[in-house]
Amino acid sequence: MYYYELGDIVSLKKGHPCGENQWEILRKGTDMKLKCLGCGRQIWVSRMDFEKRVRKIKEGDKFVSIIHHEPEDQ
Repeated sequence: MYYYELGDIVSLKKGHPCGENQWEILRKGTDMKLKCLGCGRQIWVSRMDFEKRVRKIKEGDKFVSIIHHEPEDQ
């Protein structure tokens, strides 16, 4: 299981129709609330669907594959 924090920026498998592919996590739990960083639209995605779609997470100023991401507290 991967750990996500509020405010994390993630890249999903498919981009948003506005052309942006970066999303900010606004809420986490059973459902995830995401905000498109291009147009500001907010969506709800089930946790299972989110974990299937997420590809990269932003660490510092670069994106890292979710497979290589480790939480900061480890």
